[in-house]
Amino acid sequence: MDTENLKIQIKTFFGLEEVLAEEIRKLGGKRVEVKNRAVNCEGDLGFLYKINYSARTALKIMVPLFTFKAWDENRFYDKIFAFPWDEYMDVNQTFAIDATVYSERFKHSQFMSLKMKDAMVDYFKFKYRTRPDVDPKNPDIKFHLHIDRELVTISLDSSGDPLFKRGYRKEQGEAPINEVLASGMLQMAGWDGKGNFLDPMCGSGTLLIEAAMIAMDLPAQLFRKNFGFMNWKNYDAELFGKIKEFRVNRIKEFTGKIVGYDIDPAMLSAARTNVAAAEMEDVIDIKEQDFFESKKELFPLMMVFNPPYDERIEINDEEFYRKIGDTFKQNYPNTLAWLITSDLEAVKKIGLRPSRKIKLFNGKLECRFMQYEMYEGTKKTHKLQNQ
Repeated sequence: MDTENLKIQIKTFFGLEEVLAEEIRKLGGKRVEVKNRAVNCEGDLGFLYKINYSARTALKIMVPLFTFKAWDENRFYDKIFAFPWDEYMDVNQTFAIDATVYSERFKHSQFMSLKMKDAMVDYFKFKYRTRPDVDPKNPDIKFHLHIDRELVTISLDSSGDPLFKRGYRKEQGEAPINEVLASGMLQMAGWDGKGNFLDPMCGSGTLLIEAAMIAMDLPAQLFRKNFGFMNWKNYDAELFGKIKEFRVNRIKEFTGKIVGYDIDPAMLSAARTNVAAAEMEDVIDIKEQDFFESKKELFPLMMVFNPPYDERIEINDEEFYRKIGDTFKQNYPNTLAWLITSDLEAVKKIGLRPSRKIKLFNGKLECRFMQYEMYEGTKKTHKLQNQ
């Protein structure tokens, strides 16, 4: 592996590609290319460590090892068997293979990952007369197999567990928002830690914690103990230690307020538990407060939230969104508010025209991330209202 000039592929969610690309540029990535749900770039081994530790909208970070064309299973097996696997793992290490297949020739991803496993095992048996074990749950080394028609790409997974697993979420509600999606939304909204932040329906607190991490420039994986690259043969612990130290020394003091409201006692408890796990009790304030009975208390204020789904609180959707609009207009003048929703009909009852709409997915649900600007004074408000 050429550790000075690695080709790197970083996976993300649909809609967050440009946010991720901007993060990667700021972290020092070269030849940054935006793809579908991914960003490609180049960098050295230290850069690979840095983006795993710091990038907020990355889900998985892969290093492609080799690419070839295969027209049948025999050629596929032969190409895998011929690769020098012992340069990347020891025979006594465990491994696992993730596979995605888009091909008429090779239709089953599970079958192709088994074929790859057989070829790798046979390579070690032929060379060392012993074989590595497969551990699908907690492998030392994780590989990714990608087949697009005849084109086969084998990559090393440098992250291990997906990077949305930050390590602070101890409890979650019925419909928690993914940490990577939450951070992407905050960056799209322009949250940079200047001013104050409110999540008026905070659930288990993910948006609050991600907002605090951005405000203080905390590395996204501050609480993570293990990364996939730590089991690589070329792992440089001293280099990674220096990168972590440099990133931690960049942490900023935050002078604003980050506040979360909710009315569900279970959610309030979960949010407080997660905030404590993130060691942010002195930065984030969780309050039992009905948003519809609240008034603006913080100036200036940005609001970002994920209104609850029916599973969490039984709501009449149209009435619920009408009340959100009324509360915006009556109680939150001069406020920038963003919300994400999959109910594209009911959200019209807010009665304000969104100034921005961005298509995102929350899990499998197609959503819109919408920006509303509330101004004081009837003239400007009328301009925003639906005709």
